[in-house]
Amino acid sequence: MDSPALIAPLWTIKDVSDYLRVPVQTLYSWRAQGSGPPARRVGKHLRYRPDEVVSWLDSLDDGAA
Repeated sequence: MDSPALIAPLWTIKDVSDYLRVPVQTLYSWRAQGSGPPARRVGKHLRYRPDEVVSWLDSLDDGAA
């Protein structure tokens, strides 16, 4: 029997807040405005795929070099 592939755990809003070093409320505000990293609802909870958060961050262009 093959062992199941390892699946990266989904991040909570607190995990993303810690990773980006922004307040949780900022993530909620970004979501309400339609910006910020993509999140999915799992029941009443928001969950983030780590690779999508990193991709979103990499896609930002603040003009600083």
